[in-house]
Amino acid sequence: MKILVTGSTGLVGRALVRALVKEGHSVCRLVRPETNANDNAGGFNVAWNPATGELGGAAVGPDAVVNLAGAPIGDGRWTAKRKEELRESRVGTTRALIQAIEKMNVKPSVFISASAIGYYGNRGDEELSEESAAGDGFLAEIAREWEAEALKAETWRTRVVLARLGIVLAKQGGALAKMLTPFRMGLGGRLGSGKQWMSWVALEDVVGILKLCLERTPIQGAVDFAPISGPVNVVSPQPVTNAEFTKMLASAVHRPAIFPVPPIALRLALGREMADALLMASQRVVPGKLKALGYAFRYSSLDSALNFLLRE
Repeated sequence: MKILVTGSTGLVGRALVRALVKEGHSVCRLVRPETNANDNAGGFNVAWNPATGELGGAAVGPDAVVNLAGAPIGDGRWTAKRKEELRESRVGTTRALIQAIEKMNVKPSVFISASAIGYYGNRGDEELSEESAAGDGFLAEIAREWEAEALKAETWRTRVVLARLGIVLAKQGGALAKMLTPFRMGLGGRLGSGKQWMSWVALEDVVGILKLCLERTPIQGAVDFAPISGPVNVVSPQPVTNAEFTKMLASAVHRPAIFPVPPIALRLALGREMADALLMASQRVVPGKLKALGYAFRYSSLDSALNFLLRE
């Protein structure tokens, strides 16, 4: 297939492009003109400015689109300016991408757009499936707007998948890398009460799930025989509480975790809104559609994922 990918320089994008190229797909990486995307992931680059540019040349006529664009949600305090950047990099870029593809004579058969489990807001112990209602707060608001833009591709009779990503764990960076330094120094600890649920997923499974979403045919033996569409919770089947995550990570790096971080410290460091949304919110998300489709997780338990990711 010919596949357009935005966000190809990010953690998930690099891994996905590498996997798709390895399987023989033609991958067109849409990058900003100033981006140096020569990271050996493969594929070919097409410069594209969402604010001004139309898609043309090598980008025309894709079989599929995977839209992973979005500024890192945890980099920098959420000032008014930063929040607008986070929104525009997701909602605005998706809108521009839809408008650019709209002008093509041939439309893609599938449009996969990243979203996030922030869609559900802070929900305590409630088990959250793809059918659960949206929550409240900044992240939920962005996710709703982001998904609404992506769903406009349905007017082309294109299959649309909304990949609601959980906390992606990887060797190469992301959330796990930020946690490791204090834990390896023996300074790790639960955040607040530690009762908040963390819905995580290994990077290898994210790639596998996105590849599944690209497929035109379902997994043999799946309960649901239709190709996957609509919202998909990209999370492992075994979410854990923050206290459990803390204990397992400390064990994986062979260090104690005896320094709990009070909410006030997190709020002073990041600001109340950001700290509460990213670190204190509880989201117990389950991958209902993936279970129905018969997807076999490579890492379904956190201890198996951490043991793999942190092995020397």
